[in-house]
Amino acid sequence: MKQGLKFFSSWSTKVFSFLLAVAVVLIVEFSNISNRVVTIPLSVALPDGLVAESLVPETVDIVISGSEQLIYLVDPSSINAYADFSDVDNSGIARVPVVLDFNQDVFRQSSISVKAQPSSVRILFSFGE
Repeated sequence: MKQGLKFFSSWSTKVFSFLLAVAVVLIVEFSNISNRVVTIPLSVALPDGLVAESLVPETVDIVISGSEQLIYLVDPSSINAYADFSDVDNSGIARVPVVLDFNQDVFRQSSISVKAQPSSVRILFSFGE
């Protein structure tokens, strides 16, 4: 019988713990990371002696992740994207990563991450005639 009474003792500690748990849940809910997607021009370096048979992409989407107050302050024109196919020397499908060029120190200090989507580009090449 005493064990049942122990459950009902020290209500102040239990109420405090419950309120602390609710506060933690609310903080986590309101401090989620947000994403912003913007489209920027993609510079593509094509190889000499090969012709692109498929479409060469002109733009790429970038995903800017971080605090909602900060991600909308990022100027998309300060981010450059390029894909370098200049080392391709055979016909067929070639895939290269999309490389983003931006001031990484500023983004790291603000806990903002930037990723290209898609992260790589494919182009079909054939020998020129």
